[in-house]
Amino acid sequence: MDITEHRATSERHSTFYRACGPENGPLIIMTHGWPELSISWRHQLAYLGELGYRAVAPDMRGYGGSSLYDEHEAYAQREIVQDMVDLIDSLGREKAVWIGHDWGSPVAWNMALHHPERVAAVASLCVPFGFSGHPNDLDYAINRELYPVDKYPAGQWDYQLFYYENFAVAQREMEENPERVVKLLFRKGDPAGQGQIAATALTRKNGGWFTPLGGVPDAPIDYDVVTDEDIAVYAKHLSENGFFGPNSWYVNGDANQAYFDEKPDRTLAMPALFVHASYDYVCDTTNTGFAEPMRQLCQNLSEHRLDCGHWMAQEKPSELNGILSQWLVGKASYPAA
Repeated sequence: MDITEHRATSERHSTFYRACGPENGPLIIMTHGWPELSISWRHQLAYLGELGYRAVAPDMRGYGGSSLYDEHEAYAQREIVQDMVDLIDSLGREKAVWIGHDWGSPVAWNMALHHPERVAAVASLCVPFGFSGHPNDLDYAINRELYPVDKYPAGQWDYQLFYYENFAVAQREMEENPERVVKLLFRKGDPAGQGQIAATALTRKNGGWFTPLGGVPDAPIDYDVVTDEDIAVYAKHLSENGFFGPNSWYVNGDANQAYFDEKPDRTLAMPALFVHASYDYVCDTTNTGFAEPMRQLCQNLSEHRLDCGHWMAQEKPSELNGILSQWLVGKASYPAA
């Protein structure tokens, strides 16, 4: 079944999205993270569409074919969630199952928190519910045996503080060669990384992501995760749009916390799914308490684990698709048409 391209435009925003499956099928909307695109869900779009769902994956704001903005504030969660409300409205639907990954996960979780009437069920890969978006609030998600507070005060989340303190430097070094950036990033999980200091814990000390390396190294493509065509599409859009928008998602911690705090009762009653990645050493839910708030707040939570890295949907598509379909039909009570 073909994946088709569409656009939803409102007075405030324009969203490009990919879709698969019958137009009247039960709706699933999948939100990607940094620095990705709707193609990050290519395997899930095709699989869910074939099952009879209407599977939709937007380019999030600042990415791909969707609207770009020049102010950091435009990339706060409140604005992004409203984009998704506009999107589901444009599709003429009341509810969807929302599935998020990386920065797309807070979007899906915030849809469930702020617009529960539009959410039949919610799922997340790698990033659990309870994350407000500010790295200063993530001590519970740091393994202090590996990252003692005197040497690594922000643990593996140090790279996020670099955006706050040296945004222009981070943007400039990534825009130097976006193709090399995505080739370096999109790699499968490595079990040997367990117990090792993540490179993201050293970003501020090193004065940048790639400064000690003299720029972005030219890594070979990891064909277990992406193809040449995938890399070309990612690189094309990041070259055209730049990294201002994608990186700006990281610097709205206070606004995102205020948005989160508008809901003093943060319990979620709808079915929720979380899929852990064993070899994700930044969003580490294996050796930290990162997932604990979610377990307290989600009243109907299912958890699964895949032995993979951060780019789960692209590294382990068959395994993830099996988990999603079983949960959709079972716990979520959301069978295909």
